[in-house]
Amino acid sequence: MRGFRSTIVLLVVLLGLVGYIYFYEMKRPSPSETADQKQKVFTVEAAKIERVEVKAASGDRTVLTKSGDAWRVIEPLDAKADDTEVSGIVTNLASLEIQRVVDENAADLAQFGLAAPRIEVGFKAAGQAEASRLLLGDTNATGGEIYAKLPGRARVFLVSSYLESTFNKGTFDLRDKTILSFDRAKVDALEIVTKEQRLAFAKAGEGWRMTSPVDARADAGQVEGAIGSLQTLAMKSIAEPEAAEKDLAKYGLDKPDLTATVGAGSTRATIVIGKAGENGFQYARDVSRPMIVTIDPALVNALRNNADAFRPKDVFEFRSFTATRLEIVRGASTVAFEKTTDKDGISKWKRVNPAKDVETQAMDSLLSALSGLSVDGYVDAKAKTGAESAVAVVTAKFDDGKKEERVVFGRVGADTFAVRAGEPGAARVDTAKFDEVIKALEAIK
Repeated sequence: MRGFRSTIVLLVVLLGLVGYIYFYEMKRPSPSETADQKQKVFTVEAAKIERVEVKAASGDRTVLTKSGDAWRVIEPLDAKADDTEVSGIVTNLASLEIQRVVDENAADLAQFGLAAPRIEVGFKAAGQAEASRLLLGDTNATGGEIYAKLPGRARVFLVSSYLESTFNKGTFDLRDKTILSFDRAKVDALEIVTKEQRLAFAKAGEGWRMTSPVDARADAGQVEGAIGSLQTLAMKSIAEPEAAEKDLAKYGLDKPDLTATVGAGSTRATIVIGKAGENGFQYARDVSRPMIVTIDPALVNALRNNADAFRPKDVFEFRSFTATRLEIVRGASTVAFEKTTDKDGISKWKRVNPAKDVETQAMDSLLSALSGLSVDGYVDAKAKTGAESAVAVVTAKFDDGKKEERVVFGRVGADTFAVRAGEPGAARVDTAKFDEVIKALEAIK
C-alpha cells in the first residue's frame, strides 16, 4: 500500500513538472524571437509629428512645420515643402530601430564620428514640450550601419545605413521643386510658342481642339501629356533666387527658346525656357516669380513637337464595337449597314436596301480595317488629294448613333489621302491598309 502511495506521489510530481515545462518554458520566446524584437529609438507616431529640423552633412539647416496634411519650409526660407521627402523622414523616425548597442557608456565619441555628428535630425510631436533629436556619425566597418546616439546620453548604437539617404537632406532637397502651379482639373487652354511656331489648344467637351496654326481636332493624349509634363516639371537647381529684369539676358530668358502657358479659367501659369548652361540643363522661370532655375530639357521635349504630332493618329474616331451604322459610297455604288439588337439582346449587323443579314466575322473585319486606319502625316489645303474624284466616301455613326463622322478618300498616284469634313488639309494614309478596307468590303456577301 505504501509503495502504491509513493507511486502516486511520484506521478503527481512528474505531472507538475511537465506542466511547468509547458506553461513556463515552452511559452518563453526563443533567443531568435527575442533578437528580432529590436528596440525602437523613439516612441512616437509619424502622424503626430508636426515640426522637423534637419542639419545635413553639407551644413544646411532646414526647419519644417506641418499645417493640416501639408509641410512647409520655414527656415532658412519660406517655401512649400516636398511632402514626399518630409514624409520619408517622419515615417522613418517613427519606425527607427536600434540594430545593436555598441557601447553603453562611450567615453570617446570621436571614434564613432559622434564628437561632431555629420547629420542631426530633430522633431516635435503634438503635445511634446522638448524636441527629440537623433545624431548620426560614421558608418561602421562593414558599411551596412551608422553609429548613432541621442543628445545627453553616452550610449552609442547602430542604425541601418540606408537611412542616411533619408535623413541627409539639404534645404533644396526638402523644398517643393515644382515650377508651375495650377489646378489640372480646371485646365482648358494650352499655348506653346517657340521661334519656329505657335501652337494653341482649347478644351472642347471632353476632348481638345487645336486653334493654331490650324483649326482642327487635337490628339487628347498628346495635349494632356504636354500639360502633365508642365505640371510635374521639377527644377534641378536654383540659378538665381531673386533675378532682376536686367539679369534675364544672361540666361537667354529675355528672348526665350520656348514659352508655355497653361490656362485654367481666368488664371494663367507661364514658364519661359532659355539657353542651356555648361551642364546641359536649361534655364527656366515661372514668369510670376523672380527665381531662375534649371531644368532637364528632356522633360519638355514633347512641347517642341510640330503641329502634326498634336493631331489625331487615327483616321476615324469610332471603334468596331462603338459603330452602329456604316455607309460607303464608291462611284455610283452605295452600300449601307446597320447594327440591330433582337429581343434576346443579341446584336448583329444587317445590310440596308436590300435588307440582308451580314456575316458577323466579315463585318468585324471591315470595321476593324476601317477603325485601324492610321495617319502617316498631314498635308495642307493646297496639296492635291484626289478628293474631288473620291475613290470612297465613308460615313459612320457611333456611340449609340449620337456621333457621326464622314471621311472622303482620294488618290494621287500611289498616295492615298483622307479628308474629313470641317478639317483643314488632309491626312496621308497607308495605301496598302486602305486597299485592305476595300477587300474587306468586297468580301461581304
